[in-house]
Amino acid sequence: MEYVDSLTGFRLDGRRPNDIRQIRAEIGVVAKADGSALFEMGNTKVIAAVYRPTEVQNKGQQINNQALVRCEYSMANFSTRDLQEDQRGTEISLVICQTMEACILVHLMPCSQIDIFVQVLQADGETRSACINAATLTLADACFPMRDIVTSCSAGYLSSTPLLHLNYVEDSARGPDVTVGILAKMDKVTLLQMGSKLPIDIFENVMQLAIEGCKAIAQYIREVLLENTKLLESRKGL
Repeated sequence: MEYVDSLTGFRLDGRRPNDIRQIRAEIGVVAKADGSALFEMGNTKVIAAVYRPTEVQNKGQQINNQALVRCEYSMANFSTRDLQEDQRGTEISLVICQTMEACILVHLMPCSQIDIFVQVLQADGETRSACINAATLTLADACFPMRDIVTSCSAGYLSSTPLLHLNYVEDSARGPDVTVGILAKMDKVTLLQMGSKLPIDIFENVMQLAIEGCKAIAQYIREVLLENTKLLESRKGL
């Protein structure tokens, strides 16, 4: 299959190789949660929620009495027909936990446990990136202390071309892809996963494309948080 039209340069969904998918986010979608968010990347839709820290249940899992971050990841039964996608839940839960630990100031909440709940409502590629972005917004909504927001994005290499934001059809090709998570302001990589090997020069181009996608998402998340802050201020009459 030709994933990039050789004549027009457009992909199957009408985007150019370095175009991001349409992203949309909403804060406060779960009324009883301390923080929640809905995050969409193209047709991938994820909802996340978090509550205030609780007393740690398994102290043996703690490191230096810092807060223990846990993630409960699930996919709605109707979200995808890809059974393999649903079976990667344990791996994705671990990836979300490790990525969130890099941005939360866990040392400020000793002997406590932070449980993040994430569910995929609709899967169309980049589910783990969408989950990380939803979790970031959720933690910010709950006012958790963070050193920076962390965002995630992927890029792949198909039809001899680096492609940003792989959709389901492109991801299903099982070609080389790179998923990146960064602390936006600190410009620090916190997550790097590869689907298969790439020559170093191509890898650098694909990774840089994914990083640019992360930065674009970070800018959008800041705008969402700023808009939400203005809305809260207007309600309080400030």
